[in-house]
Amino acid sequence: MKLGIVGLPNVGKSTIFNALTSAGAAVANYPFCTINPNIGVVEVPDERLYKLASLYNSKKITHTYIEFSDIAGLVKGASKGEGLGNKFLSHIREVDAIVHVVRCFDDPNITHVAGSTDPIRDIEDINLELILSDLEILNRRIEKTRTMMKSGEQKYKDEYAILEKLYSTLSDGKCARLAVIKEEEKDFIDSLFLLTTKKVIYCANIAEDSSEDNDYVKKVKEHAEKEGSEVVVLKAKLEAELADLSPEDRAEFLKELGIETTGLEKLIKKSYKLLGLMSFLTAGPTESRAWTIPIGTKAPQAAGVIHTDFERGFIRAEVVDYNTLMECGSYNVAKEKGKVRSEGKDYIVREGDVILFRFNV
Repeated sequence: MKLGIVGLPNVGKSTIFNALTSAGAAVANYPFCTINPNIGVVEVPDERLYKLASLYNSKKITHTYIEFSDIAGLVKGASKGEGLGNKFLSHIREVDAIVHVVRCFDDPNITHVAGSTDPIRDIEDINLELILSDLEILNRRIEKTRTMMKSGEQKYKDEYAILEKLYSTLSDGKCARLAVIKEEEKDFIDSLFLLTTKKVIYCANIAEDSSEDNDYVKKVKEHAEKEGSEVVVLKAKLEAELADLSPEDRAEFLKELGIETTGLEKLIKKSYKLLGLMSFLTAGPTESRAWTIPIGTKAPQAAGVIHTDFERGFIRAEVVDYNTLMECGSYNVAKEKGKVRSEGKDYIVREGDVILFRFNV
């Protein structure tokens, strides 16, 4: 899973990126500090893997991961060259979703490029720049498709109709994801890599002493609800401090603060929910591992995520629910109690399934 981080300068983008990835991206109190895109790969926390590894005496634990890309802050007029322009948007065209960091705090010591805190104005400014960038892409594609239509092929006429529909939506100042599209049009639209077709998680950055439901955050949540997006509330400075601690010290610090879930964990959960993803698990003496798949994936396709041979030669999946396995204390006991199920090609994998695939190639 790949997530792209966008936002105005000085909203906490790079601080949040540092906290999430511990990658040490540059952080400073002036606009456009992030000149080159920062990329960090983050393990998805999953305590179940440690318990499985203990149960199976696994030599190795492998988490699934998320890749974050942090680009230079955008400003109003970026499409016309303001600030650093919008040239860095190309670096996030192929991400799965966008994390839009929004400033939800007042601080006279941290410059705001617009001079005041207004999360909805900031969201609209960023969205406008994404829309204008997408219009550039569509203009070029429309011209190319017009030329191809001269061949008389129906395929290009159909594509042109979709492009015109998207162009009309964007020209109205709306994100392309709000266009009414048919199921059969989705693959073509995905191939365009438009920024405004991507799903969005608004990351509301608040002050350390602020309520997670302050007036700024309420406005962001109202906006997100209207467009079907998700919201995560973070205290960027606190998350950065947590990232510098050892796992043991971090756990103790969180306990003292009365915080059950870190910002990273909240963001990951929202990302999985937004993109319709889930995890299944595999375990054995060699390795305990988590695998990410779309909700609704059938057993052979889940096997194919591990290796294409597993899908091609799929025979069956031996499945036990993680919680049931832990209650039984071992795979053999779970099997003796009839808790391990033999599932065929039509089985839809569930969150937390521990699976042993049987295959023959």
